[in-house]
Amino acid sequence: MVGPLDGIAGAPGVVVAVALVLEQGKGSVPRRSILSHEKDAELARFREAVEEAQLQIGEVHGRVADTLPEEHLKILEAYQSMLGDPTLAQAVQDEVVVKGRNAEWAVEVAVQDILRQFDALDDPYLRERRHDVEFVGERLMRALVAAQPLPTAPKLATQTTPLARPIRRATPPLGVIVQAPTVVVARDLSPADTAAMMRDPIVGFVTEVGTRTSHTSIMARALEIPAVVGVSGVVGHVRTGDLVVVDGLRGQVWVRPTPDVTAKARARAERFVSRNQVLRSRHREPAALACGTRISLLANVELPSEATLALEHGAEGIGLYRTEFLYIDRKELPTEDEQYELYRTIAQLAAPRPVTLRTFDLGNDKLATKVPVPDEANPALGTRAVRLALREPELFLVQLRAMARAAAHGDVKVMIPMVSHLDEVRAVRRLMDRALAELAAEGKPHRRPSLGVMIEVPSAAVCADLFAREAEFFSLGTNDLVQYALAADRGSHELARLASSFDPSILRLVRMTVKAAVDGNIPVSVCGAMASDPLAAVLLVGMGVRSLSMEAAAIVEIKEAIRRFSLEECEALATECRALATASEVEMALAESIAPRLSDMLGADDMTIPPPQAW
Repeated sequence: MVGPLDGIAGAPGVVVAVALVLEQGKGSVPRRSILSHEKDAELARFREAVEEAQLQIGEVHGRVADTLPEEHLKILEAYQSMLGDPTLAQAVQDEVVVKGRNAEWAVEVAVQDILRQFDALDDPYLRERRHDVEFVGERLMRALVAAQPLPTAPKLATQTTPLARPIRRATPPLGVIVQAPTVVVARDLSPADTAAMMRDPIVGFVTEVGTRTSHTSIMARALEIPAVVGVSGVVGHVRTGDLVVVDGLRGQVWVRPTPDVTAKARARAERFVSRNQVLRSRHREPAALACGTRISLLANVELPSEATLALEHGAEGIGLYRTEFLYIDRKELPTEDEQYELYRTIAQLAAPRPVTLRTFDLGNDKLATKVPVPDEANPALGTRAVRLALREPELFLVQLRAMARAAAHGDVKVMIPMVSHLDEVRAVRRLMDRALAELAAEGKPHRRPSLGVMIEVPSAAVCADLFAREAEFFSLGTNDLVQYALAADRGSHELARLASSFDPSILRLVRMTVKAAVDGNIPVSVCGAMASDPLAAVLLVGMGVRSLSMEAAAIVEIKEAIRRFSLEECEALATECRALATASEVEMALAESIAPRLSDMLGADDMTIPPPQAW
């Protein structure tokens, strides 16, 4: 047995299942031994990927032929030639036919062999050409990922044990097809890996990197799949087919556990399930403090099916609908009608409850095939979200038109991400006015949606009083607010303790924003990770927040947490915490003041729920 391996609790739950290890370079590369009858199919997949990658580069060449210098066009032509290089093709064929490796694995090995040859060269110029090889390998891998799914693989292990809890499941990343309930173990998982996770058989995630606010954690919580992230060196400890225990409550992983550890994990999982069943039986009860003060609990979602799940969990609306997944990993941009149909579906599902559509937050680590995201040294601080939208107004206008049309079918609001100065809000409003005028001229049913902003950049929080004069609502995005205010990458495991939402600077920015909204008589909600943390939720209520938006799976838990405190208690706690000097002092105060009353929600083994009269 190996473990416990400590990490960060990315998504709650406990699961026992076999592992699927994704060996990774820049992305998740599935390594699978294939049978003899599969070899021809794998070689065909490789050839199709070469043709697709060449076609994609050819399309780029055609679009820029009139604008780029000749030497730049020759680089694109060289890439097309490199993709069709017979040496590369022969190396891949050897890996598939002789060594029995699937196409992705074969491409990875072949490209790495070529890169090592470049590294051995004495000529600095030639050594620099290794980046061209890396690019070609990446294009090939993308084409393979987008191609036909792989044939079904044999079951990972015949001794697969039953799951310790009923759980929603996900499709495996990069087209890997497995038949047993499986835990994906990887160095990291990209948004592309997790974008389509809605079917069997993935039941857990373990990654070497990441934090509670990284993409893997957010998606896992939304899908109710236990996840532990930031587990240093875990890929080196696990083999595909190993039995693993994933404890998303404590942030721990066991590899090849003993029967005793397995039994305890199952018992712990059963207690977690029992506790959640009791909580969910109360999901229709109002979200209110012990004194009767109402708190609105909304859901963060990305897909219509998640919206349905959120409403089943008792959500009072959709506080954040992420739209960028419409743009990711596709050849053509989504049309206005395609977007309108999706947004209308969400509005009708939630009606008469509100739906807040966030305009696309593309850039950073989110790749849209046809969206011209600049290649920047620091994309997290670069042209993304509203900056990209205003840089490409015609592209943005299509989305605003679709949103305005959907607003005719429900209480639809539109939210602008990563706003840093007031000119951006005014520019978006002008585009919205143009969209509305065009729709009116065309006779298409529509309605003007409320236009609000995400407060997730420190400059916006500092000037929240100015924004409150022109925005119709605020939504505090605490994940990015923490990252930008503390200059700490939220995906960095090493900086996870530094990037604390309980830092006094964050509490001050939150309080500043809430006060500006109250003074400006506009609604304010919190839609970041703080909203789904029981301790933070109680603190936020004490700071004046009356609306919280979170992953659907967290709604029943947060509803239960706030029921156990009065408004007076929450406000007293907030006053105490705002006077403290460090994040650790705030966390200690929370632990001493309210954690004992939430012990069943914070990973304690005693997961019983006190009767209402004891709250």
